[in-house]
Amino acid sequence: MKDDRSRILSVKYGDRKVGTLALTPDHKAAFAYDEAWIENGFSISPFSLPLKKQVFIPAKDHFDGLFGVFADSLPDAWGQLLLNRMLRKYGKDPGKMSALDRLAIVGSSGMGALTFEPEKYFPAEAGRDKLDDLALECRKILNTEYSDKLDELYHLGGTSGGARPKILTEIDGESWIIKFPSYTDGRDAGKMEYDYACCAKECEIDMSEYRLFPSDICKGYFGTKRFDRSRKETGAKKIHMLTAAALLELDFKEPSLDYHSLMKLTKILTRDRKEDVENLYRRMCFNVFAHNRDDHSKNFAYLYQESARSWRLSPAYDLTFSNTYYGEHTTTVDGNGKDPGLSELIAVGTGAGMSRQTCRRIAEEIRECVYEKLGEYL
Repeated sequence: MKDDRSRILSVKYGDRKVGTLALTPDHKAAFAYDEAWIENGFSISPFSLPLKKQVFIPAKDHFDGLFGVFADSLPDAWGQLLLNRMLRKYGKDPGKMSALDRLAIVGSSGMGALTFEPEKYFPAEAGRDKLDDLALECRKILNTEYSDKLDELYHLGGTSGGARPKILTEIDGESWIIKFPSYTDGRDAGKMEYDYACCAKECEIDMSEYRLFPSDICKGYFGTKRFDRSRKETGAKKIHMLTAAALLELDFKEPSLDYHSLMKLTKILTRDRKEDVENLYRRMCFNVFAHNRDDHSKNFAYLYQESARSWRLSPAYDLTFSNTYYGEHTTTVDGNGKDPGLSELIAVGTGAGMSRQTCRRIAEEIRECVYEKLGEYL
């Protein structure tokens, strides 16, 4: 890696240039679309970056001077931990890395479809360790112990989102994510997330393909096929993706959203597509009854369908039993984060245009399914 700080980066979508990011003197990442992209492209963030000739500068600071769409490409807690350990290993001070430096390190390996050039690389060290071995090495890193697999873990999962340790891998030509327990999880967190995924699918919630991968030291590791990749004869195609946090420029670490707003966002972005609105309603009901309170704004995402020039709600993800440090839902339900019930769920659904009868029926069906299938966790 070079020692110079990144001041300018090209943002690309496939082999097309989307625009340019430039670091301002006050450490904001200004963005401007490429003229050719304005003619033939699409808005990569409909509310913050409309498709026009203009220099856009972020107004908020919680994305380290970036617009949310670019912050989505950066790793979350686990990936940041790996990256900081890697930087120190190669003599770099993580505190002196700008947001553009970190995007340059992500390069073409981030979530979603956007890539960043010029790309900076760490030396690659390939390995073929078993999942159990990788899980144990993840535990070492979480405990701030030395791991001789740091390089391998970084290249397997250093650009991933979410807080839990994970690897990005390929299975039968498809892109998958496999998760390992964090230090706050029980040993069998993978089996729990698998059971939650099975229940969610039974509740007619849109889920990407998932599996429970075997282990000799726990009940298994949860894995799911990446929905930001689609299989093509010429290789995996990257799909542009935005979280609700990025779309609305929200700090996902703080309670900043209500399901009323999330439903409104879904209706606007998907052009009031009934299937997506109802699926989000089902997801809200599931989160309430299954005690998934870590339902923050980065745990809802939307996928851009280039051929139809439209947005769709992504499959659900990160569904598991969870508390927050304050014991409430991160996304409130009709203003209630502590103990929302049927009345609040129905209020959100009817507010989005669903009939009261449909809202009640769906909520009661999901409650019954969750209590039957997930009772041991509740």
